[in-house]
Amino acid sequence: MNPKDILERDKNGELISLNDPGYDIILDLIVEAQKITMELNNSYHEADEVRELFSKLTGVEVDASLGLLPPFYTDFGKNIRVGRNVFINHACTFMDRGGITIEDNVLIGPKVNLITINHPLDPAKRQSTISTPIVIKKNAWLGAGAMILPGVTVGENSIVSAGAIVTKDVPANTIVAGVPAKIIKKIE
Repeated sequence: MNPKDILERDKNGELISLNDPGYDIILDLIVEAQKITMELNNSYHEADEVRELFSKLTGVEVDASLGLLPPFYTDFGKNIRVGRNVFINHACTFMDRGGITIEDNVLIGPKVNLITINHPLDPAKRQSTISTPIVIKKNAWLGAGAMILPGVTVGENSIVSAGAIVTKDVPANTIVAGVPAKIIKKIE
């Protein structure tokens, strides 16, 4: 078995068990992410240094227009992609094994959680994980404390209100609020 297979399987939403061959690759990347986030979060860094550490965390150089206020938390890091003019406020958590794509001009408020990992309902398999991607389309705004759950796409120009828990896709040009989040207004 090719050791990269487990990463492909994970990102493709297949059931991943702690006992799967190659799981050590996932663990190694988790440990690497912990080391980088510790460095990012435990001392002051100028904006360029923050972007450099975030690029190291994701494995891809980010645009100079990225604004990120630490602390920032992630379980993996390598499946985060951000566009231009993205702002991520402090104390956000991105669980990105399923992939997180943040397009241009997105605003992410403090304490926002983007969670791409879930567990099976079957108790016998519950220690395993299933990862599903999250996509935040351009010009979206995620309010403070919002939580976006696995498999959700937040549409272009949309707003997720503070404290909302988003369990389903958000259409473009809408505002959602509540638990679970529901459409409360169209943006003209």
